[in-house]
Amino acid sequence: MRSLVVGIVNCTPDSFWAGSRRAAAAEAIALGERLVEEGADWIDVGGESTRPGAPPVDAEEEIRRVVPVVRALAPHVVVSIDTAKAAVARAALDAGATVINDVTGLRDPGMAPLTAEARATVVMHMRGTPRTMRGLTDYDDVVAEVRDRLLERAALARSPEVWIDPGIGFAKTAEQSLLLLRHLDALGATGLPVLVGASRKSFIGHALGLPDPADRLAGSLAAAAAAVQRGARALRVHDVAATRQLVDLLWHIDHAA
Repeated sequence: MRSLVVGIVNCTPDSFWAGSRRAAAAEAIALGERLVEEGADWIDVGGESTRPGAPPVDAEEEIRRVVPVVRALAPHVVVSIDTAKAAVARAALDAGATVINDVTGLRDPGMAPLTAEARATVVMHMRGTPRTMRGLTDYDDVVAEVRDRLLERAALARSPEVWIDPGIGFAKTAEQSLLLLRHLDALGATGLPVLVGASRKSFIGHALGLPDPADRLAGSLAAAAAAVQRGARALRVHDVAATRQLVDLLWHIDHAA
């Protein structure tokens, strides 16, 4: 099965890469439409930055940011709402989103019941919050502990499809993120589809000596290729056109007769 390409639309003024920020709804909608033209299978819309150290955004503001974008894009493509708040997920589902993508693994008590109304739920692994997660990277066995925690949280979701995401860079050191990618097949062995979000993240910069996220496209494609070859069913990316080519060529190589 060909891996899916998930395009990122950040309706925020403070996401970690300047190239992904679209604070105005019209700009975010235009970005989503362009990503669909470039080959995105679905669009992930978020209204709160989860970069390390990012300040929280209240639900009312998050809803204001994402709902117009979801409403505009949902008739044309699968839309997921990237949020940790049940109130925001509720508003996005009402606006046409069909997937919930929760970086906190359904911590909000209202989120698990709400997943019954979504076609799919993505449960990600993260410790703490964006402000505290850098200090929460102590694991005895990061692969096993992430896998087990994801299984525990995924069991709470009630959608017909439940995906798991190892949370590359979220409460993981650069070395731990690389290790999770290397052993991604251990997550796939759970039987749940795996989504990977490694695009332009700091572990790439750490490994390659590239402090500016703008310089990390080639590294992002290398991470995407490694993830696909280890069983990732979806890739959450900023650079849809390039990733689409990568995914399609890997598929053609695997199916060459």
